[in-house]
Amino acid sequence: MHQHLAAAIAISITLSACGGGAKNKTPDPQIGEQHTMSGTDSTHLETRRQDIVEKLHGVDVADPYRWLEDVAADEVQAWMTAQDGVARGWLAKVPYREQLAKRFAELYYIDSVSAPTRRGDRFFWSTRHADKEKRVFYWREGKDGVEKILIDPNTLSDDGTTSVGLVRPSWDGSKVAYTLKANNADEATLHVMDVASGVTSKIDVIPGAKYANPSWTPDTAGFYYTWLPVDPKIDVAERPGFAEVRYHALGTDPSQDAIVHEKTGDPQKFIGVDLSRDGKHLFFYVQHGWNKTDIYYKNLAGKDADWRPLVVDKPFLYSIDAWEGNFYITTNEDAPRYRVLKTSADKPEHKNWTTLIAEHADGSVIDGVQIIGGHLVLALLKDVQSDLRIHNLKGKLIRDIELPGIGASFGMTGNPDDDTAYFGFQSFTTPPQIFETQVSTGKTALWFQVKVPIDSSPYKVEQVWYESKDGTRIPMFVVTRKDIVLDGSTPFQLYGYGGFNVNMSPYFRGSIYPWLEAGGGYAVPNLRGGGEFGEDWHKAGMLGNKQNVFDDFIGAAEFLIEKGYTSADKLGIKGGSNGGLLVGAAMTQRPELFGAVICGVPLLDMVRYHLFGSGKTWISEYGSADDADQFAALYAYSPYHHVAAADYPALLMMAADSDDRVDPMHARKFVAAVQHAHTGPDPILLRIERNSGHGGADLIRQIVQEDADETAFFMTELGLQPPPAQVAEN
Repeated sequence: MHQHLAAAIAISITLSACGGGAKNKTPDPQIGEQHTMSGTDSTHLETRRQDIVEKLHGVDVADPYRWLEDVAADEVQAWMTAQDGVARGWLAKVPYREQLAKRFAELYYIDSVSAPTRRGDRFFWSTRHADKEKRVFYWREGKDGVEKILIDPNTLSDDGTTSVGLVRPSWDGSKVAYTLKANNADEATLHVMDVASGVTSKIDVIPGAKYANPSWTPDTAGFYYTWLPVDPKIDVAERPGFAEVRYHALGTDPSQDAIVHEKTGDPQKFIGVDLSRDGKHLFFYVQHGWNKTDIYYKNLAGKDADWRPLVVDKPFLYSIDAWEGNFYITTNEDAPRYRVLKTSADKPEHKNWTTLIAEHADGSVIDGVQIIGGHLVLALLKDVQSDLRIHNLKGKLIRDIELPGIGASFGMTGNPDDDTAYFGFQSFTTPPQIFETQVSTGKTALWFQVKVPIDSSPYKVEQVWYESKDGTRIPMFVVTRKDIVLDGSTPFQLYGYGGFNVNMSPYFRGSIYPWLEAGGGYAVPNLRGGGEFGEDWHKAGMLGNKQNVFDDFIGAAEFLIEKGYTSADKLGIKGGSNGGLLVGAAMTQRPELFGAVICGVPLLDMVRYHLFGSGKTWISEYGSADDADQFAALYAYSPYHHVAAADYPALLMMAADSDDRVDPMHARKFVAAVQHAHTGPDPILLRIERNSGHGGADLIRQIVQEDADETAFFMTELGLQPPPAQVAEN
């Protein structure tokens, strides 16, 4: 989603990591001989098939593994245990797997901090400690005060399964609203802490905080939030339609919270709420998937009883920043690459909107807008590379913020009335850095730099362009050794996503360095469906255009092979969630093009996806099989339904047992289908991460093991091993 509009979707982490945490996943690499672990019959488990065929819109649709949808069934649990056991047994036999685990531990157990957030006279931030499993949240009085622990997730549960979601300080810094989650899943419970005493209220405890995103009142009397019922009688897929906006007054029973906006009754919609900094204007967002926003507002200072429409039923995205009597609107209305408009809060009707910053003529995409230090701060993307610019509140360009190089920056951290702000920078070969800047003068200095034990000097980053099947030019970042020989001998990882307006920026990925050190290459194409070139780019990869995304990805593979970067038997592809759908489709459409596949927490049954988890909220992106035309498009590429007898590349399916966003039934059914249809010797494995949600586990030790397994799998199947120097060091 467009970065500035993500708040309307309601899941956020205010004090997010700006440093090289666990998922920010270095001389003479040596390519080893491929290990002959493939071909063991024990990896090809047979699964009971059902004779289930449904006629949908005149088409017979077979579903032989529907019984695997019922995770509560004993037979399904036994099947999962057997599959996971086989996968872990296979991975444990990789002779250098433990060497990889040691290297990942070196990369992930490091110190890093987030940029500080000021609320009142207090500062809040988080720190990743090299000797702790989870990031710790801190606060202090004033900029130079003594740091004090706010929340330490490492102490919340004996087994480490309790995770912290968002952390939201009140404007005066006296209180903090935060959420706790079991197994790092999406479901959450909201709590309130008094900062000075460190005491968490036993009264202000709100279940159903999956989308809460609390918005504090200026007097810290309470907050507005989005509430989701936890009644087990409500079907999981229907729950978003029951979401309400509520107001919670501190110290009162949350079950009696006032309903500020009732449920929509439509599970395809996200709702959210935002209160202006001065407390005068309350905004209610209705997000129709990832391509349409309705906004209503109330003038609380005028004691408005009813919601007034600000912009409704227009096929565009909008977000509002209210400041000093004006609304600043960021939108792609008549501007696919976004523009910024302004209107008086007294007369906010659409007819009174005026353009402050027009859509950029140079092709740059406005990827985020913030009001910091009395200025507009724009985060831009130009050919998928970041730029930051400062404008005054009349829209005049004041300055460009000089970044250290070509890479990724994700906007700024700061307050509308605070001249001091922070921004980050990173690239494939530059670990995250945080800079402190003065908005008024532009004075900037390095504030923190993550130290990762790598040597990036042997590697180079190229941005190449290739043509997709329909002739569209697609950019791709390619990371290799500087002395690479383009003779097709280099094993490669090709990683993609392609959906939901998500940008694949050139950010630092510590997880690729054991692979690079062994002599491998890494590539990330910017597929249609993302937001790298604005809303038109997104629309070209959604709904009936989804096949474009797969064609773009296949085109990237063909380019790498044609140019001699790699060859088909040395090319591995990887993706998660929507990216899992991507690699599943690529694998079933062109199995001969790849040597190995890692598919994580994926969507793969596109005929029934909307009946599980959060599926209905994605209908605007994919479509629904309930609609005849959309069914035709979905069924045409649905990976589960296109598994046929073939020699498939080796597959490592990565699932999570507590994934409450994308139901793991997709992974189960697909693996069973591929194991049945696979005619070749390569392994088809299902690894299940325990106590883990859609975003993975948040314990470093689990992440180390997960990434060691993935890299060991790719190395074994594509012909690499850790370099001798690394083995000796460890």
